Amino acid sequence: MLRDALLFLLLAAATSGCVFMLLAATAMPARPRTELFSGVAAAVTVLKPLHGDEAGLYENLASYCEQHYDGPVQIVFGVARADDPAVAIVERLRNTYSGKVLELVIDPQVSGSNPKVTNLINMSGRIEHDIVVLADSDIRVGPDYLSRLVGALDRQQGGAVTCPYYGIATDSLWSKLAQLNIDSHFLPGVVLGSKLKLARPCLGSTIALHRSSLDAIGGFEAVADCLADDYELGAAVAARGEPVTVLPFAVGHICDEPNWDELWRHELRWTLTIRLVNLAGYCGWAITHAFPLALLALCFGGGWPAVFLAIAALGCRSLLLLAVESGYGLPRRPHWLIPLRDILSFVVFVAGFAVNDVSWRGQHYRTIPEGTMTPQRRAPSP
Repeated sequence: MLRDALLFLLLAAATSGCVFMLLAATAMPARPRTELFSGVAAAVTVLKPLHGDEAGLYENLASYCEQHYDGPVQIVFGVARADDPAVAIVERLRNTYSGKVLELVIDPQVSGSNPKVTNLINMSGRIEHDIVVLADSDIRVGPDYLSRLVGALDRQQGGAVTCPYYGIATDSLWSKLAQLNIDSHFLPGVVLGSKLKLARPCLGSTIALHRSSLDAIGGFEAVADCLADDYELGAAVAARGEPVTVLPFAVGHICDEPNWDELWRHELRWTLTIRLVNLAGYCGWAITHAFPLALLALCFGGGWPAVFLAIAALGCRSLLLLAVESGYGLPRRPHWLIPLRDILSFVVFVAGFAVNDVSWRGQHYRTIPEGTMTPQRRAPSP
């Protein structure tokens, strides 16, 4: 009896997962969209916290210097140490884009357990303009990026705007798997959740808001100890009754995982972040793993219905990925990796219930249910 009940649940969940993927595919943009701001271009300060010379860092940062935007733009880069390799990248940018306002803050002061937010706190004293845009160092944008952000912020008259991201893979297999996780799992979930008004997240890929909104929530200091600092920043803005909007375009995220260990650590940290932010939503995310659920049903004697669902799940995932590629104007992804990617995503999802430690830029942290993080003196036991 228990076996039959479990089999029924697995088949039902796998079916629900296929429906979810089809709904997500319909939520993708019909084609790449361009929405330029036609009004007066407001002055913008872009904050770029840095740490180390990541893959593609120069190209990522250069994309912010090559904006088709008429208003004043100040770009502030921040590092904790003068010997950080990212400093050389910033100096190279200064030489290449000598007409741009590019500033560098080197400040070792620690204001919280989240090193990125500490960096932002140290940089915030250099903000000159009313509109503040912050984005992670591994993000690459198009030349109309600032126009779209400023236009959206102007139309909604305050609050914050954010946008999802797609993956940009390097040459390694692990990088391609990371790219698939973003494009066929994460991005569709964000877009569908936003359309159904199930979530209004802020993402580290981009957050744009007025300085008055940032000051009103207590500045970056308000999220200095949070693992999900970007989410908490948006939640604080929304708590004041200001709108938080996920925009209908995406930016690129460089996936540079060189090996299995880096991929596992990165995805486990990402999974833990989601679990801490919304446990109920994280549990509900189980149904999106239709292919592994169908395989489990097959192991429990599901027979041909389970086989059919497994094939259908792979087809739905491929269709969803095609919709993402078309909607955001992306080159073809390695669809042949979908079975491996879906199984890996399910393993990471299950492991996410047990993990409370994360590894981030060489430092290990322990988190608590409230979402705050504290550094550990040594690496956690395997």
